[in-house]
Amino acid sequence: QVQLVESGGGSVQPGDSLKLSCTASGRAFSTYAMGWFRQPPGKKREFVAGISWSGGITNYGDFVKGRFTISRDNDKNTVYLQMNDLKSEDTAVYYCAARGTLFDSYSTQAADYAYWGQGTQVTVSS
Repeated sequence: QVQLVESGGGSVQPGDSLKLSCTASGRAFSTYAMGWFRQPPGKKREFVAGISWSGGITNYGDFVKGRFTISRDNDKNTVYLQMNDLKSEDTAVYYCAARGTLFDSYSTQAADYAYWGQGTQVTVSS
């Protein structure tokens, strides 16, 4: 069983930056691919970014367009999402997720993730 706890959300203005963190319990974190998803108000959950268990492979949703960076520190059991040049349309609850299968690749599909955090709110407004 893996527990994920996100932090770092908040209210910012357009053009600002935020760095989200997701810390996992358990020794298996370093073997799990991880993903960040978000759910804007009234919309479906969507893929933001994914990272392989080693950190060597990353992928991003089309809307990111170079603004976000996913990274991980396996020694700290933590995955990060650095978000720059935030826009109002980035307003959402952001969730981190773990694949839950050893050494599996990341996925863009929420259904492929076994473990989820509780989410952290990001609000971008002037």
